[in-house]
Amino acid sequence: MKPLQASSGDLNADRRAEYAEMLHADGAHAAAAELLLGALEMTPQWAMGWFRLGEMQQAAGAPDLAARAWTMSLQLDPSDRQGAALNLQLIGKAPALVALPSAFVETLFDHYAESFDESLVDRLGYRLPELLDQAIRAARPSRFALALDLGCGTGLMGQRLRPIVDRLEGYDISARMLRKARTKGVYDVLGKADLRDFVHAGPADLVTVADVFIYVGALDGAVRTIAGLLAKDGLFAFSVEGLAGNGDFALQPSRRYAHAEHYVRDVLAANGFSVLSLETTVIRQDRREPVNGLVVVAGKLPAA
Repeated sequence: MKPLQASSGDLNADRRAEYAEMLHADGAHAAAAELLLGALEMTPQWAMGWFRLGEMQQAAGAPDLAARAWTMSLQLDPSDRQGAALNLQLIGKAPALVALPSAFVETLFDHYAESFDESLVDRLGYRLPELLDQAIRAARPSRFALALDLGCGTGLMGQRLRPIVDRLEGYDISARMLRKARTKGVYDVLGKADLRDFVHAGPADLVTVADVFIYVGALDGAVRTIAGLLAKDGLFAFSVEGLAGNGDFALQPSRRYAHAEHYVRDVLAANGFSVLSLETTVIRQDRREPVNGLVVVAGKLPAA
């Protein structure tokens, strides 16, 4: 994905930054960083400029300089719309986060909303809505009175759910993604919300979370919330990117989280769910390489 475009507010600095981007694209990373640093001397409060400087310095083989630039970006924008804390974590210069910053996720998807469907489906072979739809129908071939599609994005999952639900509600952190979803006309309700503090008045028969947990490391809080949203016989259908190494979950160089199967099962059991189906499959492509993930459908265990 291309970098977020944000002006420094100074025309001369912007021109230098554009030249720096050209050098960076041509592989002249050190020269690009030097030119962008000159632009930042003119506009020292430009958080996105410092973030891009860090990326160029890292590409130039100067991780300590990159860390300084990302630290400056984070100081200028504590909400971290750029994701500087993630880059610092990936190079071992900051503690591990349990989730991506909400402002970073919102900014990211606001930025890519217009091209999201084309990029994800046509270029990256995104299959999760289809796979989750198949798993849900296999687990329960009947209709659902109310389904909540959390992290609904542009409505790709909603298009699959609409034929099997009476009422469909979608919620997402990105206003621009919701705007795209609205044009598809498949949801009865669309609302802006963050999964980490989501609340809903009534019990749902189905909750879907498609390709959203890649932005959440520790899943216990979100799964506990979803357990509280479901009716006693409700289904919870979701996906995670699979973790190949050790541990419960880990932030990947892609700045997405991967989760281990044992961790997913443990979190579900701890929050009153039984696993009805769990399939390991390719969920998308990334840099022309297949990305493996888990497609899961869980049901609430009967109350003791």
